[in-house]
This record gives sequence, structure tokens and C-alpha cells, in this order.
Amino acid sequence: MADASSDVTRIEAFSDAVFGFAITLLVVSLEVPSSFDELMHVIRGLPVFAITFAILLMIWQEHHKLFKRFPYGDGVTIWLNGGLLFVVVAYIYPLKFLFANLVGTEHVRVGSGGAFSEPQQIATLMVIYGVGFAAIFLIFATLYWRAAGRATDATTRHDARIQVGHSFVYVGVAALSMGLAVFGGSRFGPYSGITYALIGPLQGTYHSLARRHWKAPLQTAAPRSADDAPGDDAPGLS
Repeated sequence: MADASSDVTRIEAFSDAVFGFAITLLVVSLEVPSSFDELMHVIRGLPVFAITFAILLMIWQEHHKLFKRFPYGDGVTIWLNGGLLFVVVAYIYPLKFLFANLVGTEHVRVGSGGAFSEPQQIATLMVIYGVGFAAIFLIFATLYWRAAGRATDATTRHDARIQVGHSFVYVGVAALSMGLAVFGGSRFGPYSGITYALIGPLQGTYHSLARRHWKAPLQTAAPRSADDAPGDDAPGLS
């Protein structure tokens, strides 16, 4: 198993480097401000950087949790992980543009001199954001599904399947947001961004229902052979 462990370590190291590069793309400015006005411009951009950084950190945390609990490093996993990292990097500029132009503004500027030339572009931006967000967690769901299929014990398989549903909660919220952006019109379209605030409550509801109705299998002791000594019991779960 040493080779498999080494493969997973290399996957995580490469992934961390890509996440670090993505954070670099989010930075407000790569140069030290040369005037007070430039400094204030950088400071005004910090809230947007904080929000986008938090979203990227959430994705990294999901990635870390996946490989910590299900450390598989086969070829398919490598390519799926590569697809995930590609979407993360491609997702950065729409993410930054979205929050720079929609979050914290009293009125979104549409038309001459504004970030959007027509209102429909706002809906398109929300769809682009939703597609990237959904794609990331569809890949997570696929990785968890493969982990469930490769699990050698019922408890690990159960945990992986729970995480498949966990990932689909994110996908469902993104789908709802895109639906509101495209079909909500002027009445419900503006709520497409607020929809992402449902993630916390929906995740809490999902995991509560899963614990109540989808019980983890009981651990059963492996049959003991006649040659086993009385003191050779396997240690309990840590």
C-alpha cells in the first residue's frame, strides 16, 4: 500500500499547488500601491477578495476531506481530480467578476459605462457561475461514488454514499439558482444569488434526515479462527 499512499500524497500536493495558484488569481493587486488612492482602491477590493477566498477555501476543504477519508489514487481518480482543478481555475474569474459587480452594490450598473450592457447579461453571469459551481460538486459526487464502489467495508461504503448526497445538495442549489436566473424574470431573477444562502440549512436538513433514516451498518467482528489466542482480539475503533 506504500505506492498507493504515495500516489495520494502526490495528488494532494499537486492539488494544493493549483489551489494556491487560484488564490493568486484572486489577489486584489500583485503590486504594492504607489499612491494613497491606489491603496484605498486595494482596500475597497478586500471584501470581494474575502468572499471569493472563502468560497475557494470551502472547495479546498471538501477536497481535503475527500482524500483524507477515501485515499484512492488510481488513474480515473487522477483524471477526475484534474477535471475538478481545471474547473476551479476556470471558475476564478467569473467568481471574482460576479462578486466585484453584484455584491455590496446598491445598484448594478447596466448600459453605457456599466459592467453590463443589458440586463440579460446578469442572468447569463449567474448561469456561468452556477455551471461552474455545479460542475465542481458533480465531480465530487462522482469521486465519492467511486470511493463507495471501491470500499472494502460497509461503514466506509455508507460514509461515501452519504457524501454523494452531500455533494448533490450543492448541485441542487446551483440548479435552483440557474433556474431562477433564466426563468424567474424581473420578479424572481434577483433571488438567484441569494439562493446560495440555502446551502447551510439544506445541508443541515440533509444530514439530519440521513442520520435518522439511513443508519450506518453495525460493525461486526471478523470470525475468529481456532488458532487465534484469547488475547488476540482486534483493537476497537478509534
